[in-house]
Amino acid sequence: MALDPANPLIVQSDRTLLLDVHAPLAEAARIAIMPFAELEKSPEHIHTFRITPLSLWNAAGAGFTPREVIRALEAYTRYPIPSGVLEGFGDTMARYGKVRMIAGEPGGDEEKLALVVDSKAVRAEVAASRALDKYLEKTDSGFSLKLTDRGSVKRELIRLGWPIKDEAPLANGEPLDIRLREQCASGKEFVLRDYQKEAAASAAGDGGPGTGYGVIVLPCGSGKTIVGMAFMALLKTNTLILTTNVAAVHQWMDELLDKTLLAKDQIAEYSGDSKSVAPVTVATYQILTWRPVKDGPFPHFRLFRERPWGLIIYDEVHLLPAPVFRVAAELQAVRRLGLTATLVREDGAEDAVFSLVGPKRYDIPWKDLEGKGWIACAFCTEIRLDLPEELKALYAVASPREKYRVASENPLKKTVVAQLVENHREDYILVIGQYISQLESIAQLLRAPLITGRTPNAERERIYSEFRRGKLPVIVVSKVANFAIDLPDASMAIQVSGSFGSRQEEAQRLGRILRPKPAAGGGPGRNSWFYTLVSRFTVEEDFAANRQKFLAEQGYKYTIQHWTGEELRGPHE
Repeated sequence: MALDPANPLIVQSDRTLLLDVHAPLAEAARIAIMPFAELEKSPEHIHTFRITPLSLWNAAGAGFTPREVIRALEAYTRYPIPSGVLEGFGDTMARYGKVRMIAGEPGGDEEKLALVVDSKAVRAEVAASRALDKYLEKTDSGFSLKLTDRGSVKRELIRLGWPIKDEAPLANGEPLDIRLREQCASGKEFVLRDYQKEAAASAAGDGGPGTGYGVIVLPCGSGKTIVGMAFMALLKTNTLILTTNVAAVHQWMDELLDKTLLAKDQIAEYSGDSKSVAPVTVATYQILTWRPVKDGPFPHFRLFRERPWGLIIYDEVHLLPAPVFRVAAELQAVRRLGLTATLVREDGAEDAVFSLVGPKRYDIPWKDLEGKGWIACAFCTEIRLDLPEELKALYAVASPREKYRVASENPLKKTVVAQLVENHREDYILVIGQYISQLESIAQLLRAPLITGRTPNAERERIYSEFRRGKLPVIVVSKVANFAIDLPDASMAIQVSGSFGSRQEEAQRLGRILRPKPAAGGGPGRNSWFYTLVSRFTVEEDFAANRQKFLAEQGYKYTIQHWTGEELRGPHE
């Protein structure tokens, strides 16, 4: 193998890949390794990818072979690949497909599937698993299982290290002629971007076994909803869409009416406000996981059986609640699509997304889309403030959790928020926080509307609508605005408190301001600004360090400022 010192890739023995983004072949190398490696960090000069068993199984599920993985690494490596690494890749990928799930015996029980395990050793390991014992019955070629246990068996087997190749047939569902418009109902031209077409096609596949399901990873603001609609147009079947809140339900419905030829009576809302069902139904996770008593059944799970669904779309799939995982385990005969900006789950259940929704089919980093102008260039700034003298003693004796709240509710933050709003008069601003009393005080100071979990849906919709139309330059929001809220003109976010440095939350909050914005009077688009306010010398700094690391690893320009002086110690109301 001829090595070129100008090659962009360094392969390390711990299965990390370092990509020199300034090398001439960096973009080609990135495209080559994305199918089998997960992007971990993308700061200015060196991007870090990691190859894990799950990333290799994702690649195998998408049709990649160990030889293709090896060829990609050999084509772009700068130095010799450490011994043993390539053999390890092959061994890991070889685990995928050792266990296959197929339709049951012809003429047999239609409610049964078959698990084919050719290797006697693997068959013995599966038979010895206590977790699988309640689902499987032994047969001559392997095992049989109930249709309804399809997902549960897949999840237990991936935990055992034997990811299933699922070749059992998928239900077609009731046909529905879904077509995309060439011009939006609102009058704007509508053209799918290249990456949106590629993402939808990658999940649709060729229609054969092992296609028609999977997860699409795209940055916030890049049009994941449009990818979902493009996928619907490829499959043309009754579709159930699950998302995070009622505002997101209405956004999906508005987008479907604006960008597809579906009629209004073909689209229904199933939420706490309205419980209708139509060929395309958009529902919230909250209504599905509601139950009148803690240990009782989930009455709204019947929605999954209301119609012959041919497709289920899981919006923000990284937030899929555990009870819905149970239903997802049963719904393995339905084509399914997961949409997300990050596969990071704070509960570490990425393997559940892989086994129950499908492997990752498409992924593209934020910085790539930013470089092409599809999302805005964002500047991240952490502003550190001292605690007022009167709070330092209270902070010193507080419990760890209370320390975080005292630091988060530092009253000097209100003065900084007011100054930032004054300094950014041309921007449309979101002030985001964790604690309602703090947000109420800031909203009163700014004379801005406040949206919390207690705000009625109709009132939320009115405020969001006025913000989108430019009538409200500033709104104050709690964590209800973290997910699936489309505020395309938001160009600045001020984070006054957060959820203990959650990576997932940081990605979503930054995503609120990443839509590209035209500059006033035309010309290059405006930048976006993301400010985080942190109390100095407190536990809040430690959590902020997690967020800073995450944003810097994603390649965002991150600076730290220390604001002090008498101007911060005046009235705060």
